[in-house]
Amino acid sequence: MLTQSQLEDQAPQAAKLPPLVFTFDIDGVLLRGPHTIPAARRALDMLNGANPMGVKIPFILIHVNQVVQAHTILKSVANKYAKKPVLVLGGRNDAVRKVAESYGFQHAYTTLDVLAWKPEVWPFHDLTPEERASAKHADFSNLPISAIFVSHDPRNWSLDIQVMLDVIRSRGIIGGPYLDVDAHQSSYSSNASGHSSDPVELVFCNPDLLWKSDFAQPRIGQGAFREAFQAVYKAVVGSPYPCVQYGKPARATYDFAERVLRDRLEELNGGRIVGMDMPRVYMVGDIAGANAAGWPSVLVKTGVYEPARGPPTHEPTYIAEDVEEAVRWAIDREMGRK
Repeated sequence: MLTQSQLEDQAPQAAKLPPLVFTFDIDGVLLRGPHTIPAARRALDMLNGANPMGVKIPFILIHVNQVVQAHTILKSVANKYAKKPVLVLGGRNDAVRKVAESYGFQHAYTTLDVLAWKPEVWPFHDLTPEERASAKHADFSNLPISAIFVSHDPRNWSLDIQVMLDVIRSRGIIGGPYLDVDAHQSSYSSNASGHSSDPVELVFCNPDLLWKSDFAQPRIGQGAFREAFQAVYKAVVGSPYPCVQYGKPARATYDFAERVLRDRLEELNGGRIVGMDMPRVYMVGDIAGANAAGWPSVLVKTGVYEPARGPPTHEPTYIAEDVEEAVRWAIDREMGRK
C-alpha cells in the first residue's frame, strides 16, 4: 500500500505556486481493489518533490481537506438538510451515517435502521448481530424523510430499493399511504398524515456504471444501482423519478473540486489566489468531466479502458500507460511552456 509519508507529505511551500496541480480518479488509476498500482507510488514521489522542478505539486486525494470522494460534495448541501431527517445509503453497517453526520446532517438514517424498526419492511433479510448493533432507533411512521442520498455503492440493493420506494411514494413517511403524483411538481398538497408534503429529493453521488477492481473484468457500480432503481420505479409508477446526479463527470463536482484545490493552494501560498493565478489543473482518469471543465485530461490503460476494444468514448488530451507516465508527461508539458 501507499506509505503514510507518500500520502501526507504535502508541507507548505514558498509563496511561488507550481505551474500545475492534479486531480486523480482512484479506481484503476491509483488502486485496483485494495491493492496499490505500483506506478502510483512513483507518481506520488514525483508530486512530493522528486521532479525536474524540485517542487511539491498539490493534488486532490489525501488529507481531510484534500479528499474529494463522490459524496464529498454533499457538504455543500448539508445546511439545507442539517436538521431534517434524511436517508443515506451505501457501505457497510452505519459507516455512511457517520460520514453524513461529519458533513453536518444531524438526523441521518440508514435502511438498516428501517429494518430494525420493522422487520416486515423487507422480510427477505435478517439483520446480523453486527448490523443490529449499528442500527439507530427511530419510529419512521412519524418521521418525515426529506431527502435520500445514495452516497456510496449499496450493499443490499433489494432492501434499499424497497425502502426508497416507500419513502418517495409516501412523501417521506415509511408505511404511510402511497400518494403517487407527478414528481416533477415543485410542491404537493398536504398528505393524509399532515406532514411536510414537499417531494423527496433523490441524490446519487456516483454515476459510474463500471469500475476497475482487482478482478479481471470491470465491476458494476453505483450507476448500475441507479439504473436498477429507476427501472423498478418506472415499472411501478409509470415514469422515472427525477434525481440529482453528482460525481464524475457532473459539472457541480468539478466546480467543487476546483474550490478544494484553490483552498489547498491558498493554504500553501499563505494568501488568496484569484483569476489567472490558478495553476493549470490536470485530471487523470475521468476524461468526460475534465474535458467539460476545460482541464487537460489523461487516460490511463490501467483502468476500465481497453485499447483492443477501440478508441475511448471521450478523446483525452493524452493517453498514458499508467499514472506515473501521466504525471511525468504533464510536468514535462508544463516545463516546455516556459
